Amino acid sequence: MNVGPNSLPRLIDNALQLLKALIATPSMSREEGPTAELIATYLRLHGITSKRVGHNVWAQNRHFDPRKPTLLLNSHHDTVKPNASYTRDPFAPTIEDGKLYGLGSNDAGGCLVSLLGTFVHFHDRADLAYNLVIAASAEEEISGRGGIELLLPHLPPIDVALVGEPTQMHLAIAEKGLMVLDCTVRGRAGHAARDEGENAITKAMPDLQWFQTYQYPNVSPLLGPVKQSVTIIQSGTQHNVVPDTCTFTVDVRVTEQYTLEEVLDIVRTNVQAEVVPRSVRLRSSGIAVEHPLVQAGLALGRTTYGSPTLSDQALLPMPSLKCGPGHSERSHTADEFIYLIELEEGIAGYVTMLEGLVLR
Repeated sequence: MNVGPNSLPRLIDNALQLLKALIATPSMSREEGPTAELIATYLRLHGITSKRVGHNVWAQNRHFDPRKPTLLLNSHHDTVKPNASYTRDPFAPTIEDGKLYGLGSNDAGGCLVSLLGTFVHFHDRADLAYNLVIAASAEEEISGRGGIELLLPHLPPIDVALVGEPTQMHLAIAEKGLMVLDCTVRGRAGHAARDEGENAITKAMPDLQWFQTYQYPNVSPLLGPVKQSVTIIQSGTQHNVVPDTCTFTVDVRVTEQYTLEEVLDIVRTNVQAEVVPRSVRLRSSGIAVEHPLVQAGLALGRTTYGSPTLSDQALLPMPSLKCGPGHSERSHTADEFIYLIELEEGIAGYVTMLEGLVLR
């Protein structure tokens, strides 16, 4: 590793203390004000001036040069709500058996504090071949408009982004986008005891079958096929009334093989339901394996893959790599935790990836 023997322990300890403070401070989406203050204070204590847009906190390296390319370091400080299966206090940071327990420890507190420590490490360096911008974003867990999307216009032009999410420090070079569809099939109400009315549930069944069985012809080498799942269905008001409306919701995970608009056109061509997308913002994202940032990760012995889960990458218009300490399968689970060794490896890995990096 290219991290000095004296600086690494200090970076790790500072990151751990910050992560404990973040866990102890509730920061559900749209309620991240207190953790934004913690992050700004952490940067200020390291001599770094930060700026704030809503609950988003950002800063740039001391020797920022607009003639150089700029790398964005981004992770989020909001969390989901703790689920009912917790056996521990989700807001009590506790270390046991080499694990730090607490809500947001894995998703994505470990990644965020590792990136913040990395930014601190490089902040004063005058010899970097690129600029650094750190962004601790809000509302990632709900893909809210008050998060990275709100912040981006306030940042300098960004050439490439490193997004901190728990990937075991492997390299997610592609990520599926998301489109949620609200669908409505209309019938005609009638008495269930007589042969009258037009049952909206029955009318909806061919559409439901289509969503379950349709195979999009273009398959991504990294992400596989487009995946669509009917996740909510509602119809009827009482047992003896033929329902006149059936509504259902479809979760569609889209690869780089299609735009969201193309998928929407295919859906509307094949179903009779009225189809309304909640948004067409959360697009598939990725980065070429030849990119210097990916190559720097490969040099550490990490592997590339395509990620099925959504992150702030979906709202970033530039090439982006998702990589960070922790394990995606622990996200949103009860008694969430991150291994302390993962935190150490995250900081050391990030620093080594960025040391000597040359962006084209």
